[in-house]
Amino acid sequence: MIELRISSSDLQALRGSLLEHAHERCAVLLASRGKSSTGRELMLVRDAVLPMDDDYTMSGLDHAQLRPDFVARVTKRAGLQNLSLVFVHTHPGERAPEFSPIDDHGENELAAFLVRRGHTYRHAAVVISRGGMSARVLGANERLRVVSIGDKRVVEFDPDDSETADFAIYDRQIRAFGEEGQGILNSLRIAVVGLGGTGSIAVQQLAHLGIRKFILIDPDIVETTNLNRVVGAVAGDVGRAKCEIAARYLHKFSPGIELQEIRGEVVYASVASCLADADVIFCCTDSHGSRSVVQQVAYQYFIPCIDVGSTITTSQGKVTGIFGRIQLVGPDQTCLWCSDLLSSEEVRRDMMNEFERKADPYVQGVTVPAPSVISINGTVVSLAVTMLLGLVTSVPIQSRHLIYNASVTNLRSVRGQSRVDCFICSRSGDCGNS
Repeated sequence: MIELRISSSDLQALRGSLLEHAHERCAVLLASRGKSSTGRELMLVRDAVLPMDDDYTMSGLDHAQLRPDFVARVTKRAGLQNLSLVFVHTHPGERAPEFSPIDDHGENELAAFLVRRGHTYRHAAVVISRGGMSARVLGANERLRVVSIGDKRVVEFDPDDSETADFAIYDRQIRAFGEEGQGILNSLRIAVVGLGGTGSIAVQQLAHLGIRKFILIDPDIVETTNLNRVVGAVAGDVGRAKCEIAARYLHKFSPGIELQEIRGEVVYASVASCLADADVIFCCTDSHGSRSVVQQVAYQYFIPCIDVGSTITTSQGKVTGIFGRIQLVGPDQTCLWCSDLLSSEEVRRDMMNEFERKADPYVQGVTVPAPSVISINGTVVSLAVTMLLGLVTSVPIQSRHLIYNASVTNLRSVRGQSRVDCFICSRSGDCGNS
């Protein structure tokens, strides 16, 4: 099934523009195309074209038709930019809409026109009303899944809503956010990048929350110094892959769990591409290079990513500060570059192999392991997993960027400002540019 992804702000603007009219209205979305490592097809909305009144040949309570020259213009633009077209129109009423026989006829003509113009790749059609939406491949009966991503991740339309689960063990959670919320959690596929002090705790909490599909990514093995921080690791696990330890924990907790284990560096394209299959990403690494790559995937493929970090600062053997940061990145969110949380020099260093680091005169010394304590990691991860609840369920949790200061027991919500020309999170950057 193809999944159409659109930013929440774009969808809100589209609905506001089209549904304010009493009669049918249209829009055309321009979408890049992507494919995950498992062959999952994606359409990622990059822009919307709203026709003016004189771009219609007719528009009434239950019908609308665009002028051929308008369709030709947007088709030409899509061809020049190698984008797919998503034709949107409205239906009246408060009920969830369905495509009509008139829609079928119009789409077949559009599909044939696009083939004649050399647009042989697939396009889409969406019908929206005040009661919901429906989506399908243009000129075909194949339905599309539609997901909006921003401050919330919402499945707007899913023709295959057949996810089932045994809700008995989640009784206390269901009392908090209902069976619908629990069903959403059970259906998610979550990638956890980095399975050390924070990532291993995230895996544990997510499993107990009801997540049943995981992508686990980490290149490292368990060392003796990891045993006091990596959940599930015991003395006999020294030398084993951290992925293996996390997978073992998940299989013991839920034997039917679905796992993809990847022992590798996310900075490599072959590993990073696996993230395109995720519905949400937890970035639990302490490397600037890996965080840079993970967030780039989040913007390119419209995947909400919760970036997690904890820091203990010391001076002369004494603790001088204890901090945590939890930040949502992805569509409609400020990226780590705009938040001044990434160093280009550190990213450059992290992207080098060992031979290149030794040969580079600007790379000095050896990285000293940072202090880390499981209770602090656990506090920060708990805030991140709670942020997930606010992202995908109806739980009223609004914050999307938190700063924690344990020294003064302070937790505050902050909001960054994206740069208009940012190469990652702006309209002209990588957002939706798969």
